Amino acid sequence: MMEWKNDKQLFRIAKEELFVALVGDVLDKLGYKHQFLPPNLKPLNSDYVLIGRAMTVLEADVFEETSEKSHNPLMSKPFGLMFEALDSLKEGEVYICSGSSPNYALWGGLMSTRAMKLKAAGAVVNGYSRDTNEILQLGFPTFSMGGYAQDQGPRGKVLDYRVPIEIEGVRVHPGDIIFADRDGVLVVPQEVEKEAFMGAIEKARGEQLVKKALEEGMSTVEAFERFGIM
Repeated sequence: MMEWKNDKQLFRIAKEELFVALVGDVLDKLGYKHQFLPPNLKPLNSDYVLIGRAMTVLEADVFEETSEKSHNPLMSKPFGLMFEALDSLKEGEVYICSGSSPNYALWGGLMSTRAMKLKAAGAVVNGYSRDTNEILQLGFPTFSMGGYAQDQGPRGKVLDYRVPIEIEGVRVHPGDIIFADRDGVLVVPQEVEKEAFMGAIEKARGEQLVKKALEEGMSTVEAFERFGIM
């Protein structure tokens, strides 16, 4: 039986009782073995914990800020559809972006300010972020390759948003759950989210029993035989 009725309840339980590794373990058991994003995507503050629904953003490299001779009208628009994508964020969503080379920042302080106003959960970018001090002061959960000041303006544009994207072979669909902490960024597909989180809650509570048994002197061999968890 599910212990949550809506996303707010699920996300609260996840932050209070779970951590990303637990949910990843359960996804492995369910046959979803490639759901972690690359390990170089880290929180700007190691205390950040992020959970929310994916608002996917497709980025691409360009080589000038605007081009009037292009066959694509987006080329005459600075940043492409980035502002529209950002403004579309809803409460509890995660701005998650991929598609470009890691030569410039995909997220920054003003974007964080707007996202916080819209009650977004955080940002995950397959590249760099900038304005690190500002983001840390805001406390907006941001996961990236780290800080790098080079601007997106003349180097990248958002081509589309709320479309499927990939990050190092991991497919992310709009509405998938993104769960991230200092140990990694996990994509939980919508079709298995109930099983994944129910299994993780059960495993988390079981691990408390294992911890207690180990503290009381039980061997790891006996603990695994008894509880099936380690």
